[in-house]
Amino acid sequence: MNHRFEILEQSSGYRGFFRLEKYRLRHELFAGGWSPEMIRECLERGHAVAVLLYDPERDQLVLLEQFRVGALVFPGGPWLLEIVAGIIDHPGETTEDVARRETIEEAGCELLDLVPIHHYLVSPGGTSESITLFCGRIDAGTVTGGVRGVAAEHEDIQVHVVPRTEALALLHSGRINSAAPIIALQWLELNRSKLLERWRVAPG
Repeated sequence: MNHRFEILEQSSGYRGFFRLEKYRLRHELFAGGWSPEMIRECLERGHAVAVLLYDPERDQLVLLEQFRVGALVFPGGPWLLEIVAGIIDHPGETTEDVARRETIEEAGCELLDLVPIHHYLVSPGGTSESITLFCGRIDAGTVTGGVRGVAAEHEDIQVHVVPRTEALALLHSGRINSAAPIIALQWLELNRSKLLERWRVAPG
């Protein structure tokens, strides 16, 4: 059930690569009546698309390793194992457009099919960002690995092609520790038989 809320004042606290908006607001309470006025900050960083790249014939996945400032003090350090991802940053660009563009830029291969997984809020207590998550079919034989990324965006991405079982071991050991790849890999394990049926690949 949706309740009402009122934005009493909105102002910008910071504008840079990201934007921080400051709200004075109140909302209806479950028990009835209205909350007191409160101040909340919300990080506006746009919306993103992420893609788990999977080759069902070889039973291999593509993982990307790169530096993330948000993980500076996280156990294991700031070089994370992730999946292809990018921000929707062009007017009229669809999530599928972003998925295909970022797959070429970051992994150096093309999507053969794209299956929606979920559209979710990243951390709604403090940011409006959402991620549209896909599983993309690829031919891992076309992925050369090495270092990729857009230099102008300071991307330094190491491409890894790994067996699905190895990726799951990395997940269970905690080496894969950010939301998008965790969700995507768990989804793949739950839905792999349906994917193989869709792609007419015999289970290995």
